[in-house]
Amino acid sequence: MPPAMGFFTDTTVCIGCKACEVACKEWNQLPAAHGGAGTLSGDSYDNTRRLDGIHWRHVKFVEQFTPDRGEGRWLLMSDVCKHCVRAGCLEVCPTGAIIRTEFDTVVIQSDVCNGCRDCIAACPFGVIEINPVSGTAQKCTLCYDRLQAGLEPACSKACPTASIRFGPIADLKTLAAARVEQLHGRGEPRAYLYGADEKVLGGLNAFFLLVDKPEVYGLPPDPKIPSRNLGPGSLWSVLGAVVIGLVGVFNFRSRRVRSDARPEREAA
Repeated sequence: MPPAMGFFTDTTVCIGCKACEVACKEWNQLPAAHGGAGTLSGDSYDNTRRLDGIHWRHVKFVEQFTPDRGEGRWLLMSDVCKHCVRAGCLEVCPTGAIIRTEFDTVVIQSDVCNGCRDCIAACPFGVIEINPVSGTAQKCTLCYDRLQAGLEPACSKACPTASIRFGPIADLKTLAAARVEQLHGRGEPRAYLYGADEKVLGGLNAFFLLVDKPEVYGLPPDPKIPSRNLGPGSLWSVLGAVVIGLVGVFNFRSRRVRSDARPEREAA
């Protein structure tokens, strides 16, 4: 078995060029953006808005400027499916369309997907959406077809600054830890890793180096998956079934009493 593979995205060296978006679209033959390519969202230079069924890579532009002081910065991040170790989408899929591959990545098989949208609601990162062309749920596959051929994913290969690093997860974590230490030594104490340890859904196979809170980048600080709610949900389901059962018994007995009383009234 090959080692678990994934992405380490160092947001501090992203330049917002969108080469990753273009490479992803081209390799996976994804349709153009809704409303036409090149339409700005009004949120800085973002024209793809978010991850969905036809955008498997999305470069986020977070502007932090204080005009009165003449200070500011851009936080740039190429976002993607996290390929979670504990994947909520995989747990809820009723058809088995979502699988974990030999590379420990999470892939949706379009030919098995029935378009039920359960996976969309289960993803805490808002990654999955329906592709309007195929009518099925789609997201990043970490270029599964390229991995099978021994090739690097299209997005990381196209990245000109090595912001997106691809490789075995164990190697990427070592590389990422060294990068955080380097940034701390250069006077950037805010640098940290998001999703590199097991605290976030057992670990993310696409994790990030950030220099601000996760919420600033549109990431949940403490993502949850559906299994966390199975206990309470099951309890309420049982209680509901008991109540329905009691109501049914009560109604049945009421009808029985009325039926028994009818012959007596007729005889009188």
